[in-house]
Amino acid sequence: MTLLDIDRLTLDLPDGTRLLDGISLSVAPGETVGLVGESGSGKSLTARSVLGLFPDRASTGGSVRLEDREVLGASTRDLLDLRRRSAAMVFQDPRAGINPMRTIGDHLTEATRIADRRPAAEARARAVELLGAVRMPRPEEHLSQHPHELSGGMLQRVMIAGALMSSPSLLICDEPTTALDVTTQAEIIAVLAEQRASRGMGMLFITHDLTLAASLCDRIVVMSKGRVEERGDARSVLRDPQAEYTKRLVAATPTIALRGSSSGEAASRDPEPATPTDAATATDAAAGTSPAADAAPAASAAPEPMLVVTSLAKTYHPRGRAPVHAVADASISIPRGGALGVVGESGSGKSTLARMIVGLEQADAGDILVDGRERTAAPRTRAERLAHARSVQMVFQDPYLSLDPRVTAGRAIEDALKLHARLSTADARARVLDLLEQVGLDARHANARPKTLSGGQRQRVAIARALAIEPDLLVMDEATSALDVSVQAQVLDLVARIRRARGLTVLFISHDLAVVRRVCDETVVMQRGEIVERGRTSELLDAPRHPYTRLLLDSVPRPAWDEPAVAGAEAAADERVLA
Repeated sequence: MTLLDIDRLTLDLPDGTRLLDGISLSVAPGETVGLVGESGSGKSLTARSVLGLFPDRASTGGSVRLEDREVLGASTRDLLDLRRRSAAMVFQDPRAGINPMRTIGDHLTEATRIADRRPAAEARARAVELLGAVRMPRPEEHLSQHPHELSGGMLQRVMIAGALMSSPSLLICDEPTTALDVTTQAEIIAVLAEQRASRGMGMLFITHDLTLAASLCDRIVVMSKGRVEERGDARSVLRDPQAEYTKRLVAATPTIALRGSSSGEAASRDPEPATPTDAATATDAAAGTSPAADAAPAASAAPEPMLVVTSLAKTYHPRGRAPVHAVADASISIPRGGALGVVGESGSGKSTLARMIVGLEQADAGDILVDGRERTAAPRTRAERLAHARSVQMVFQDPYLSLDPRVTAGRAIEDALKLHARLSTADARARVLDLLEQVGLDARHANARPKTLSGGQRQRVAIARALAIEPDLLVMDEATSALDVSVQAQVLDLVARIRRARGLTVLFISHDLAVVRRVCDETVVMQRGEIVERGRTSELLDAPRHPYTRLLLDSVPRPAWDEPAVAGAEAAADERVLA
């Protein structure tokens, strides 16, 4: 039996632009089909078509049948019934899909009270039952809370519970774990797999993360520019891709394991681990780049530290609640031209540490030295603030939020240059074009506003602006976490090239251990504000010593056909929830 059948679906805008061109796929009960591809490939449009959600005045062709009911051309009443009973959707950003002014209980029970006319007590009991099913601790307590009181992972569980309230036959998941840390992602994936198995529910799972798709999906459909490039069994598509586009996606995907292993297990599980140099070489060769260590200038002796942080601490005192020790006694050092990775879950203190180094937060205790100069105290004068900014620059996770939407990309970079250097307008604009060229952009992009650029292009502009004043230290805070794998690879290659050319020092904060392995020479692991493990990246990931580091590694998605690894990931998720 076919639960969902999409046959030669087309979608055209009023101006004639074709966004979907002959899309065909199917989902059976109890099956998960992955829709993978880069941003703009048509994944989300295809998924939304199942619910009858189309752009204004768009025209469609072909057929979309859900439980043998045609969606295209269906009446508003039939579409509402379909959305209430047959299919539900979990979106990428849970905060964008829930009213911040209403409680979690209101969000979960409203539809079933109104559409199914269930008594409030019955709807509430059903909500508590489903919150328990998605492994929310103390589910009854959360019903009276508002969205801002929950973490991203907890709120995503609420959204999954809300989608399951109507017992849908098909669950559509649109990037539900993007930007979540690895342990939270593992928990969400375990919840989805458990609900699929217990309900016999079909799932259409949209992602740009091929590793994640391999861990959950039975079959995969690869999309590019509104067309299907390849389809088939997940193992066949990802291990032996036939389409050139699929091959590029697979090659661009960073991996925490050594490529070429028949078991697919991480290097830490090999009986004879490779040496750190061999491990880095094998990983980076597979990704098409040089090892992270080679990105720094060669030297016969250990280079002088560019950044030295000693016993740094920061405690927040929220009104009416216990103090939060965001960072406690943290000490790190990065040699000139080196790259240090900082990993850990959300709330581990990574970003607070970075913000203190940049000067956006004031440390309670400890010392910060950048290129031998003291940078702990808050700058008091304009000259001191400019000196600090020239010394340390930061690239944030979301470049759209860090760029002024009213200002063109070239103007954003030019303003930074004029603030820190005495350049004429002509010289500044020439320098802007040179910087854009260094990050793989050109004069056309200089006149573009952020909203007209892709995510990868915006992030390149942010990097160019940060590098414009030639800082001693570049801090990257989850700067690639929400990018497509191919764009992410381009940004990481760019950083490696700049490190080789300039001897740039990088502090790289990420929850993606595969990316950290590719970029960083050394890595520290943070948990609840403390550094619990540190060492060379290859050694730390191949043979972790601390239980928390092992938990992070066990939470990394691995192919579903790698049964021991999957079992380990599920056990890690269980351990995390119980903790």
